[in-house]
Amino acid sequence: MIVVGVPAEHLDPVLEALAAAGAGVVGNYTHCAFTSDGTGRFRPSAAAHPAYGQREQINSVPEIRIETFCRRANARAVVEAIRQAHPYEEPVIYLIPLLGEDEL
Repeated sequence: MIVVGVPAEHLDPVLEALAAAGAGVVGNYTHCAFTSDGTGRFRPSAAAHPAYGQREQINSVPEIRIETFCRRANARAVVEAIRQAHPYEEPVIYLIPLLGEDEL
């Protein structure tokens, strides 16, 4: 599973980048993902270049959490696609291994 939070105005470009890199494929379906609303919190250092908020202050940004998946062989390309499409200098990307039904 791949999980990443993104500001709402960047949702579609990130979802498209994920799909183009091979994420979200289930049988004859593509672009499969689950999204939910949340709030990202962070404190950029003085050396950071935040896309949102102020350096050296706690910032909160409304985000949409994207949950999707890909084959292990596509994982590196999917992470790179997120980094290219995401507005944040350091997006938090969770990569969580899952079992498929064929592995039970």
